[in-house]
Amino acid sequence: MKSISWRFMVLVLCLYGSAAYADKESIALFTKNQTNPYFESVRLGARSAANELHVTLTNYVPTQTDSIPEQMSQIDDVVVKHPNAVVFVPVDFKAMGPGIKKLNAAKIPTVNVGDKAQSGDFVTFVGASDYQLGLQTARVLLKSLGVKGNVIILEGVKGTSTSEERMRGFHDALKEVPGVRVLSSQPANYQGMQALQVTENLLQTYPKIDGILAANDAMAIGALDALDGANRKAEVVGIAASKEAVDLIKEGKLLASGDYSGFKQGCIGVMAAVRSLHKEPVPEEISLKTEVVTSANYQSFDVAPEKMTCPTWADALRQ
Repeated sequence: MKSISWRFMVLVLCLYGSAAYADKESIALFTKNQTNPYFESVRLGARSAANELHVTLTNYVPTQTDSIPEQMSQIDDVVVKHPNAVVFVPVDFKAMGPGIKKLNAAKIPTVNVGDKAQSGDFVTFVGASDYQLGLQTARVLLKSLGVKGNVIILEGVKGTSTSEERMRGFHDALKEVPGVRVLSSQPANYQGMQALQVTENLLQTYPKIDGILAANDAMAIGALDALDGANRKAEVVGIAASKEAVDLIKEGKLLASGDYSGFKQGCIGVMAAVRSLHKEPVPEEISLKTEVVTSANYQSFDVAPEKMTCPTWADALRQ
């Protein structure tokens, strides 16, 4: 009889354990697109943190790059499904205000990551200083060029906070070296193919280009492809410190990339969301340290995505 009772209790515990696992907390992660390596890094970091914390994670990514209507539709879907929390990268920091209001009205705790939304109530904002990334990455290029030279600038999406702040950083760095001349500054919308086309056109227009300031890695890689196609040479920098960029730095093809810490942002976004669900303290903003990856320090960034690990919460707050 005692044996039967013991087995019965084991069965009950197993059933309850399975039910508890099935009811674990759920998080919806919104990112802008499938094309930018930064957002893939955010998704990888978020997935890593979700696995560590034993929460379910569902990705919401517009099929059309940076589509405002599609992200709004995805928000409507999430409001109906009502996950425990949301980690949110807005496709447009201004236009997604009404969508954020819907999440707030549904009382779904929301963590803002990457692009700082203009309005809405958030658990916290997790990001890096786009101004400092622009400033410090540009300084690396300008130091390499010396006191003079000709540069072009590949801008992100006009009107976005990331592009505006990175441009401000680029231009403040350029003021420090008045002998360096900006031949042209044009948007390539954070897209590699657009950057390739813009750079090809500028290479035909200007016979001497010494440096290229690209506001993200995808555009930097597009610029390198254009240079290769034209059999031209120029120093190129990007921003994101994506795996592709680190590989190119290692090979000596890309001069530098500002580390936007996408993987860490994804990790910390999920960690902050879970902490808020557990009523644990979360600061109003978590800003990551600005670092620029170069040939002198790339080794610490040269890690395969599947081998990357999230920081501890204590380390995250020390960034």
